[in-house]
Amino acid sequence: MLDTITSPYDGSTVGTLEKTDLAGAQAVIATAVETFPAYRDLPRFVRADILERAAGIIHERREEFARLIAQEAGKPLYDARGEVSRGVFNLRNAAVEARRFGGEEVPLDVDEAVAVYQTVPGDQAALGADGAGHVQQVRKKIGLVRRIPSGPILAITPFNFPLNLVLHKVAPALAVGATVVLKPAPQTPLTSVLLAEVLRDAGLPEGVLTVVHCDVDVADAMVRDERLHIVTFTGSAAVGWHIKNAAGRKKALLELGGNGAVIVDADGDVDRAVSCSVRGGVVFAGQYCIGVQRILVHESRYEEFLGKLREQVGAVVVGDPLQDGVECGPVIDARSADRIEAWIGEAVEAGATVEVGGTREGNIIAPTVLSGVKPGMKVEDEEIFGPVVTIRPFSDFDDAIDQVNASKYGLQGSVFTQDLRKALRAADKVDVGALIVNDSPTFRVDSMPFGGQKQSGLGREGTRWAMEEFTDTRLLVVDYS
Repeated sequence: MLDTITSPYDGSTVGTLEKTDLAGAQAVIATAVETFPAYRDLPRFVRADILERAAGIIHERREEFARLIAQEAGKPLYDARGEVSRGVFNLRNAAVEARRFGGEEVPLDVDEAVAVYQTVPGDQAALGADGAGHVQQVRKKIGLVRRIPSGPILAITPFNFPLNLVLHKVAPALAVGATVVLKPAPQTPLTSVLLAEVLRDAGLPEGVLTVVHCDVDVADAMVRDERLHIVTFTGSAAVGWHIKNAAGRKKALLELGGNGAVIVDADGDVDRAVSCSVRGGVVFAGQYCIGVQRILVHESRYEEFLGKLREQVGAVVVGDPLQDGVECGPVIDARSADRIEAWIGEAVEAGATVEVGGTREGNIIAPTVLSGVKPGMKVEDEEIFGPVVTIRPFSDFDDAIDQVNASKYGLQGSVFTQDLRKALRAADKVDVGALIVNDSPTFRVDSMPFGGQKQSGLGREGTRWAMEEFTDTRLLVVDYS
């Protein structure tokens, strides 16, 4: 069946793509299994060269990729271009890691009961001699740990970064020698198709990477298929934990949601904290899993912060993502816009105040600031994934940490303070995968370990970290006495 991919901004047709049925998906999996041994055995430099060439091709076609991302995802061009740049880095970094990724030596001469096989008469002055003049003789053994690709991988990716979050899975998998079945988000499959085309042009063997655009029932069947050894998923917590339950014995790597919190202490740089909160909270319609959602400001700086936040959020340029200068476009679809609009309405009914924004036009939600919020409101407790931030005052720094930790999520957060002791205390106590000091929780370098705690997921992404997740350890012991 031919599926039409439309723009979330104006509903125009971006392209069409054939949907894969269950029989087609099973054939794709069979190909990934058949191709795996040969691809696994390719020398590291061959895999690295493919990734490096693909990076070069995408760099040359970067505007084509950026415009496609803007059309499919509704991402403003500035951010789409930034995503393409990050994608190029991801491929090049994977090429570097492909060349040097390996194992380690495990010391085996550490246990006397295992290492010593006999004692013989010897010189009293000899090393290891006991009081009776006996010398220990030790078996010479070396232990080598190797990293072996676990097997074919199923990668299920989200709409908000249709190139870079795909590459967070695909590039490390290709670097270690694994074949990949890629199921992109239904709203943004065309970027994945273009990426697969580029990798083929770069020399990737046929069948190593296959894009499957399919319905949920087909995706669920692939998750349950035991021929795929790992499923790596980025998306909502509800879907992610369902996938873990359905995956059976295979490893499930989950990069799930968050509701990123920012603590601004009394000595924090308010101007920087405001600009970081605006950028991290409402640009690209707030559709970041590590986006700013909850802002906690010390009571002595609260009014100052709120005034500047209102001003800057109100000045965000909203409109057509294909127009240069636009910072906030549509959310991904009408269902998401309906949900966000309803959550704002529920919060207002429960006593929250709309400081700025709160309106909707089509799939565009105006960048919004809510004050007077409290636990129990969806805008506080859940992942809103829209251009909405909440703000609350606090009087005690440790109480602010407790408010952050009250969330069921724990992906990334940030603290603005000049007090190193408080920053380190927060690092010890805040339950997140990464704490950013004096910058937005959206800060991410694609090579750093990335993942969350609690309902925010399992495992870590980031090139080398993902490569370790995609491989098993195999120990070789050699006796060379």
